[in-house]
Amino acid sequence: MSGFRLLFVVLLLIQSGTLFSQGKKAKGTVPVISDRKFWLKEMDKMVKPVLYNLANDSLRINMPKVTSIHVDNKAQRIEVQYLEVLGRVVSGIAPWLQLEDGDAEEVALRRQYRQWILMGLEHALDSNAKDFMRFDTGGQQLVDASFLALGLIRAPWIWENLAKREKERLAGSIRMTRKFKPVFSNWLLFSAVNEAFLAKYGYDWDAMRVDFALQQMEQWYVGDGMYKDGQSYAFDYYNSFVIHPYLAALSDVIGKKTNGYSSMFEKIRKRNARFAVIQERLINTDGTYPATGRSLIYRGAAFHHLADMALRNSLPKELSAAQVRCALTAVLKKTLESPTTYQNGWLSLGLYGSQPNIGDFYNNQGSPYLCTSIFLPLGLSATDAFWSDPAQKWSAQKIWSGEDFPNDHSADLR
Repeated sequence: MSGFRLLFVVLLLIQSGTLFSQGKKAKGTVPVISDRKFWLKEMDKMVKPVLYNLANDSLRINMPKVTSIHVDNKAQRIEVQYLEVLGRVVSGIAPWLQLEDGDAEEVALRRQYRQWILMGLEHALDSNAKDFMRFDTGGQQLVDASFLALGLIRAPWIWENLAKREKERLAGSIRMTRKFKPVFSNWLLFSAVNEAFLAKYGYDWDAMRVDFALQQMEQWYVGDGMYKDGQSYAFDYYNSFVIHPYLAALSDVIGKKTNGYSSMFEKIRKRNARFAVIQERLINTDGTYPATGRSLIYRGAAFHHLADMALRNSLPKELSAAQVRCALTAVLKKTLESPTTYQNGWLSLGLYGSQPNIGDFYNNQGSPYLCTSIFLPLGLSATDAFWSDPAQKWSAQKIWSGEDFPNDHSADLR
């Protein structure tokens, strides 16, 4: 074949899409989807049963009435599971709801979820609705209200699109939780973030509840970016489940209300960075991580803080956005891959599938949905480096493949 004829054939193949075709897969192969598409698919699978049912005033009807096998008062734990699942889901997907970005498929999905959130909150706050949620029947609701408050801090769009009646009902419900005395632990932060929510949206707020939480957490700082959760230190994931993300949210809101905590917030910022380094190193080469401490059924929420730091574009220089994306993607895959992760479409109680004995006395069907906090980076644009940069190995993969690697040192940061 002459050179001219060969060139002509190649041009025809390119024009027809036969040569160098993209988006087509060879027979018998599985198409590769982007990390963002994978995250969105998993988020939708996890969250849809909750918000679809709440939007249709059928959450109490269709949500399984499940508690940990270690629960004593099952009826009370079931009663609070509805506010518990709402708060945890909203806090996790709020940044994505806030985003105005994405391809047509993602935009349509977000539009649907925004509609469900507004309808769901209307039902949750309407005493005549089947899914009405009280905020005053037990101390657990201080926790659950706080996650809901955190979600609305993260997504002003929700607040701005609520009807005035729902705004007043929600603010009143958050204030109602003041009747509960927080446990002398990370619970102080739940009270503080409830007040930060009121402060952010123009309501009277109790500065003393915020101050007490901040001052006490400062007393509980132990070094190397970590805090005690109360009067003794525990090697669990509460620094990530609650403490660091809540301190970051308080810094955001209260820092705009007063300069009185400027030096403390600067220390918190540095501690956040150090603890992000530690968190990333805890993720093994296959996405597993040490299964230690209580509340392991929160699955990927063990990396709530790392996800929050990525969302804030506040990752320390030691961590690239792409390596954190790949590490968190590995965690998502590992914690959700078991065939018993879902039972009839609802998350089971366990870390790797259904593991009843791993549950704690305070767990119900709503509890594992704190794992939605790993989805926080979906609030970043698809063009952000977190999503658009090429895949990179994370620390464990580099170290355990024999690559030379920088050493690590603790930091006091008092």
